[in-house]
Amino acid sequence: MSTALGEPVSASDVAPPARRYRGKNKGKRWTRSAEIGLAVIRLTLDVHDPGIRHRTESLFSAMWSVKRALQRDARDAVDAYWAGDVRRETDAKVWRLQLGLSREGMERRAYRHMENSRHLGHHVTKALVMHQADEVFEASVSRHLFPDSSGRRHGRPRVGRWWDYTRIPGRARSHTTSRKWETFRLHGTLAGHLDAYRHRSLDRTVLTPEQAIALPAGTGVLEQPRHLPTPMPPAGRIETGEVTARNTAKTRAATWWDHAGALAVVFTGGAYARRGDLALPVRLPSGSGRWPRLVHFLNNPDTWHKIDLVRRRDTSAPGGWAYEAHLMVLNGGYASPATKARRTAAAALERVGGIDGNVSNLSIVSFPNTFAPADGDVETSRIEPSDAELAALAKARRKDRGRKRALDRSRRASNPGQYQPSKRQQARAERRQAAGLPARTVQVPRGARAANKAAVPKQAYRRDSLSAGYRLNRARLAEAAATQAAAQDHRARRIAEDITAAHSANLIVEDCDIRTWYRRWGKALQATTPGRLITAIGRECEKTGGRMLRASTFTTKLSQTCFCGEKVAKTLADRIHTCPACGLVADRDKVSAALCAHVHLTDPDDPSTARLDIVQARHTQISFYEGLQEALSSQPQRGARPTRGRTHAAAHKPDASGHGPLLDKTPPPGTGLTPSETRPANERHKAHVGTAGCTELVRHPGMPAPHRHRADITASRDGS
Repeated sequence: MSTALGEPVSASDVAPPARRYRGKNKGKRWTRSAEIGLAVIRLTLDVHDPGIRHRTESLFSAMWSVKRALQRDARDAVDAYWAGDVRRETDAKVWRLQLGLSREGMERRAYRHMENSRHLGHHVTKALVMHQADEVFEASVSRHLFPDSSGRRHGRPRVGRWWDYTRIPGRARSHTTSRKWETFRLHGTLAGHLDAYRHRSLDRTVLTPEQAIALPAGTGVLEQPRHLPTPMPPAGRIETGEVTARNTAKTRAATWWDHAGALAVVFTGGAYARRGDLALPVRLPSGSGRWPRLVHFLNNPDTWHKIDLVRRRDTSAPGGWAYEAHLMVLNGGYASPATKARRTAAAALERVGGIDGNVSNLSIVSFPNTFAPADGDVETSRIEPSDAELAALAKARRKDRGRKRALDRSRRASNPGQYQPSKRQQARAERRQAAGLPARTVQVPRGARAANKAAVPKQAYRRDSLSAGYRLNRARLAEAAATQAAAQDHRARRIAEDITAAHSANLIVEDCDIRTWYRRWGKALQATTPGRLITAIGRECEKTGGRMLRASTFTTKLSQTCFCGEKVAKTLADRIHTCPACGLVADRDKVSAALCAHVHLTDPDDPSTARLDIVQARHTQISFYEGLQEALSSQPQRGARPTRGRTHAAAHKPDASGHGPLLDKTPPPGTGLTPSETRPANERHKAHVGTAGCTELVRHPGMPAPHRHRADITASRDGS
């Protein structure tokens, strides 16, 4: 519709102005250099005050509603993306942008949710909402749309549960603009915390955190009350160092940035919040033995980078949750002097070793990197749960079963109409009816869930009414599981430290799929936790300066090979390695670990390029002779038995016809690769199994080149 010059234009004819967003930063962007490390320290927060605890719970509730809405939007957008075949084949990138399947698109969705729900502005800020959207995109959308380096993609985005929402991602501070930290901020100093909560028996000469490091072990440094007081923001005026025209000092109002007392995590609150800042006091360890670590993380505020607000289940805490602030600092992790000395000694060991993971134990065998007896002996180790650990695990399982039974009884008692009486209860009711006795009401039915003909429950479990006791027992069950996981992590770290100290940090392990073991053996792996141990060993090797490489079982076949190169087929029940060619009789796990030390990889990042150097292995057997036989001939342990029957996840039975004859006899059917030591994943490419293309081998530092004098070794073998 056109209008003449000077003619009035109605408001409906004027198009609304497009919404403007803040553009990209025109200044130089800060990037972390490779020399700067990252580490995280957990700071316990005190939320005993009912008002502070209510605000903290409201913050988590508001952020959970935002994340749930974003997850639902992401799920719908992903479904529309896969449904649009023509648009996806024409231009997938444009189709994703139109659906908002991008980082910026998820952020725009989060902003709209916050603007449409006015109550969210009283609790959260746009910075928190933006980083929550970034997390949903990276954790759900991006992993589903784009495959990783191995070609795998995660499933369809799902909506999580309220009990699993335990972390609110914060925003990193600005390292180009001073005093810019838009979400959770840590204010105060470590020296101010020492002055505020100084122990009554602490020597008066100890005034700084550096002096507290030199105190003997067991000395109390801090004396913090059970309920820490809420820190108050600084008041008054602060001189800026400038002078006015009248030659008077300029001042400004004091803010949290001027706070130099006890440490506290501060959140400014939402855009419409009228209750002021949310200040959460920080509780630090009191003993002198923890102060070197505290000084490493907290004594330099310039290294503070980011804070995430985290909660964990704690039945003894008010409200059932304990809150922590995970502070990320631009510094490497703390290592005590004893740890540094141990890692230095482990890095100086000129050895190379192999690891064989099993359901019931972990075997490690190492040799000198020259594979010469003059440079060292064969070292072996076996990691298996002790009797005390097995007893503690059995006790924990009994408690776990008791808690689960209590949960089931509580659910049945709160929802008696959703369950049927058991056969015993029905028989008792029939006996009472036949005797003419009045019917008795069943308080807790012990039968099956009320379902239709298709065995679908008539009422969903999420619709059941739950009692306060049920929620308490559920929290205790989750807390016990988290405690057990933390204890297993601690045990894995201690074992990894001992292994690297004895066998060096240059190790090779078979690349096995631990998930198949859990499908086949189940709870039997809770005592050994092989996956957790191998992960901890790899992490400790990197910290020590070495590396743990992974070798494919398809190309090495360590459990079916001897030092002499003979193929010795074994089933899972065969725990003894008996070679008919060279006469070696040893523990099969230790033989596999010893052969793993002779594996070379063309590409250290690709396990499929692993090859076993048979010539070097035979030379090692001849060189060490009796020492090797004695080291590998310890009494083997009985492995855990699999569950009855074969499941869909069990490894496929290998073809026995592919193996050569053994003593002029064909191996019986079923013998071959051990199911627990193979990866029953998708079928590999042919190049994964072949030997073509593997011309240049990558070895650990210090490992000698493979021996090429096959004739000499063959002569030695014949003479032996």
